[in-house]
Amino acid sequence: MIGILGGMGTQAGLDFCSKLAKLNRGKADQKYPLFILYNKANIPDRKQNLKRYNKVLKSLIHGCKFLQKNKCKFISIPCNTAHYWYKDLKKKIKIPILNMPEIVYLNAKKNCKKNSKIGLLATDATIKTGIYSYYFNKNYKLVSPDRKLQIKSVNKSIKLVKMGKTKEAERAIKPAVNYLIKMNCKKIILGCTELPIAIFAYKSFKKAKLSKTFMDPNLILAEASMRKYR
Repeated sequence: MIGILGGMGTQAGLDFCSKLAKLNRGKADQKYPLFILYNKANIPDRKQNLKRYNKVLKSLIHGCKFLQKNKCKFISIPCNTAHYWYKDLKKKIKIPILNMPEIVYLNAKKNCKKNSKIGLLATDATIKTGIYSYYFNKNYKLVSPDRKLQIKSVNKSIKLVKMGKTKEAERAIKPAVNYLIKMNCKKIILGCTELPIAIFAYKSFKKAKLSKTFMDPNLILAEASMRKYR
């Protein structure tokens, strides 16, 4: 059984579950994966509590232990920023926890030429903590929007998704996407789990899955979860 630690945010956790279902679309009910979603929405805000490291870690441990006690075989966390706590969280939990940034990097190695530019759209905290640059800087050049675009486009889009205003979020993120394309980025990582909702909300799952521009960590994590589940 797959354990899913959600609530960071709630829309992102539901999007992850939806992708698990869509990856198995067309099968009998009994062929779908068994999973538990713990929508632990009371985990302290990650970006506001980077300096209160143990406060967030304690809440993440509590959530993972709940899934562990309920006989999950491994845990997936559909939140990029939460992986800043990954190493210490892993030490406290007996079952495996999939590492989203690492899985996205391994996916990029299969699909992107070495030393190419890859765009990163993410929260301030994800960029600041370097959870993606830790992996990607070895073989790629990560490019993020400038500060003005980060505030007016990326942060605004993430906030709008959390408010349920998906159409406005889709409009808000476009300037940041266009900037990264002009910077000759071959791929763009949607490094906040709210952003795939903004980008793909009004497109079919097939188009999202076959996108040549965007890398969706939520989808990549869902695919990795299914491989481990099988």
